[in-house]
Amino acid sequence: MDMSFANQALAAEYMMKHSQELQPQVYPVPEQIDQHIAKIKLESMGVHVDKLTPEQEHYLASWSEGT
Repeated sequence: MDMSFANQALAAEYMMKHSQELQPQVYPVPEQIDQHIAKIKLESMGVHVDKLTPEQEHYLASWSEGT
């Protein structure tokens, strides 16, 4: 639940800071907020995640290669 509450709080902060740019509609939580919360949570648990190489990021973002 801690991650859910953090997500809601940071998403509300994001909406306040960007209120002039946003239209009245439903938006997904920006990916950078989700990633930031996940990184902090993992660090609090003593888990370290390596940074992806550009090739790994490209592979994960593409559906052209097999599963």
